[in-house]
Amino acid sequence: MSKIILIGSGFSSMAAAAFLAKAGMEVTVLEKNSMEGGRAQIYKADGFTFDMGPSWYWMPDVFERFFNLFNHTTKDFYELKRLNPSYTVVWNKNEEWKIPATTNALADLLEQKEKGAGKNLKQFLSQAATKYKVGMNDLVMKPGLSATEFFNKEFAKGIFQLDVFSSMKSHVAKFFKDEKIKQLLEFPVLFLGAEAADTPALYSLMNYADIELGTWYPMGGMFEIAKAMRKVAEQNGVKFIFNQEVTGFDFEENKITKVKTQLAEYTADIVVSGADYYFTEKLLPAEFQNYNEDYWQSRKLAPSCLLYYVGLNKKLPEAVTHHTLFFDADFELHSKEIYRQPQMPTNPLFYMCCPSKTDAGVAPENCENLFLLIPIATDLKDDDEATREKYFQIMVKRIQERYGVDITENIVRKRSFSVRDFKSEYNSFKGNAYGLANTLMQTAILKPKIKSKKVNNLFFTGQLTVPGPGVPPALVSGEVVAKYILKNLKK
Repeated sequence: MSKIILIGSGFSSMAAAAFLAKAGMEVTVLEKNSMEGGRAQIYKADGFTFDMGPSWYWMPDVFERFFNLFNHTTKDFYELKRLNPSYTVVWNKNEEWKIPATTNALADLLEQKEKGAGKNLKQFLSQAATKYKVGMNDLVMKPGLSATEFFNKEFAKGIFQLDVFSSMKSHVAKFFKDEKIKQLLEFPVLFLGAEAADTPALYSLMNYADIELGTWYPMGGMFEIAKAMRKVAEQNGVKFIFNQEVTGFDFEENKITKVKTQLAEYTADIVVSGADYYFTEKLLPAEFQNYNEDYWQSRKLAPSCLLYYVGLNKKLPEAVTHHTLFFDADFELHSKEIYRQPQMPTNPLFYMCCPSKTDAGVAPENCENLFLLIPIATDLKDDDEATREKYFQIMVKRIQERYGVDITENIVRKRSFSVRDFKSEYNSFKGNAYGLANTLMQTAILKPKIKSKKVNNLFFTGQLTVPGPGVPPALVSGEVVAKYILKNLKK
């Protein structure tokens, strides 16, 4: 029986651990922090429970598939609610769109804004459905080690429908002229990857996930998923050890024999790192690293975030929904200040999540739980308390302008989290929040490899390798690396 050490307990690590243990491996997960979940940890204070990381539950089929493979369903662990409206988009203090949960209702809404947009939405989503089917059933399940992986009839039939070589921006513009509609359809890539002009139109599959598959919420919060995955892993024999930050390795020739933490050493036949790829590589001697410093510095990263966890001792107006996107600022300018001219945003777009609108259990009675997020460039140096407070007040003012409520006097709990925290808490490269940007030159076989080229028994999983950022891709990433390891063990 092979002894396998997993570094980190994020979604990708726990997925890999569960699959490997199910196959009979002896699996131990070493986690730097005090709880499972990686960036999906929780913060509890004064009766509030804050999800610290992911807050959108998209692609429910991916979660269901994962639990089904272990003879479970999501219902065994948490209750899902489909949100309606899916989310709200604030365009200015006088205008907002509540995005309905059905395609027909959304088509009707868009038709009011641009003649023909309703019909065009359905054509757009028809193409997006094909991309989702090919992308999720074929493309993302590949280990991304060689172009030959994609030499099969099914993929060849679908490749020309994936729009890999055109951009999201140009693709959306083929269907719609209204700037607000275009921004609505481009938002998933802005917040999760790259500028729409640099993102392959393949990623319109995210619009299919958003509009057709829906926006959901697991009652209790996103940490319920992490708890469920840990249970599945432990049911299959995985051992979790917390407060164990990996500090280095022992080698015999080009093979890791021990994983070292600040407290102990662990014998390993195979090591899988779900920790930040760059961090893990820097624990290796230079001659054992897959990629040099020039490579990493040339990578295009997805954004970091400026985050706030806020507890209020009052309820917000009914007009406030679970998810709200404040697009009441210059979309193009903010995008440029993330990707092309990295700096703190002049006038930020931002996201507000109020899960207590759906789930009374995440806040005390007659209170509200708020999660605020501004996407920002990575590795910014002006991440100080004064800057954080400045941007918090910007958001508070715009919330007041839209909803007529000043929350300043009702804050009973507030915590911020940004670039320096991503680095210290998660060993995140340049303080990134989501991994690599989804550009053409960082897709599939062009991402950092899941297998070390120089250490025989070292593998990688997570958002800096295939298939990419996001919670559903993380589950897939863990499955992909586990299957690759098991396949090669049989040889």
